[in-house]
Amino acid sequence: MRPKKARIQIRLETHALARRKPKVEKGYVLFDVIYADGALTSNRKVPASELGGLDGDEPARTFVEAEDSKIAEKSGKTRGPIKTIARSRKQ
Repeated sequence: MRPKKARIQIRLETHALARRKPKVEKGYVLFDVIYADGALTSNRKVPASELGGLDGDEPARTFVEAEDSKIAEKSGKTRGPIKTIARSRKQ
């Protein structure tokens, strides 16, 4: 049987080799969406992880369109095409 100090030493060594998970940006960005028929939806949440890069806010349009199609599939009511999308002023 090993002495207690040896067991503790082994645990510390294996724990020190564990890697940390990369940090993921959490949170949402709010968008106001205007549809071609004039309907307005405010404060549509888009995960911050979807945005960024060279595309700017264009991925938000794709995300909202995908979300709208899921909702339309479940409810049976379709939305018109998105005319404009912009970040909400209040955040």
